[in-house]
Amino acid sequence: MGKTYERIDGRLRSFIEEQPLFFTATAPLSGDGTVNLSPKGLKGSFAVLDEHTVAYLDFAGSNAETVAHLRENGRITLMWCAFQGPPNIVRVHGRGEPVFRDDPRFGELLGRFPEIDPSAHGLRAVIVVHAELVRDTCGYAVPFMTYDEDRELHGKRFAREDDVSLGAYFAKKDHIATSIDGLPGLPLPLPPLHPLPPPTLPAHPAQQTEQAQQARPPR
Repeated sequence: MGKTYERIDGRLRSFIEEQPLFFTATAPLSGDGTVNLSPKGLKGSFAVLDEHTVAYLDFAGSNAETVAHLRENGRITLMWCAFQGPPNIVRVHGRGEPVFRDDPRFGELLGRFPEIDPSAHGLRAVIVVHAELVRDTCGYAVPFMTYDEDRELHGKRFAREDDVSLGAYFAKKDHIATSIDGLPGLPLPLPPLHPLPPPTLPAHPAQQTEQAQQARPPR
């Protein structure tokens, strides 16, 4: 009924990359703290970094519970369900961290998401999750549902914001800088989002030959 995986690869990786929707669950250490469960969508906002690490883009919203919980204790579970085809549920239990805009790793991580324009969605952080336990279960009771397309509302809402106005929007919200339970959330003021450098294109075959000849030591 259920299987444990040592790594995220092959059919398992293909399955989670193909799903248009996944869920994240976090909680504070406090026994009476607020458990948080969030749906995540938008094509191109999730990436498998390696066999034991995944990441997703944390976009603008009205709270920052996941960020706050990860800053406090790092615990997180991600879940994918098959709404079409054979039934399946996959959970990745692990330790996560929010990588913020001013982190030296931010630019390199952002380059792993080439299929989406993060500036149109009020990007706050890249959430990196290191898998500790990867399991699947049957999913027999999950209903069939069809995916039509991503909603355009999020991009339309936040594409008009620049770094200053987006930071002001976050500052006015009650549960962005701090969580519902008072934990530190998104650090403010919001650092600027620097554009990514253009990708380095491979050299033309003729240029590669010329560069190779120039690199040869003299005889």
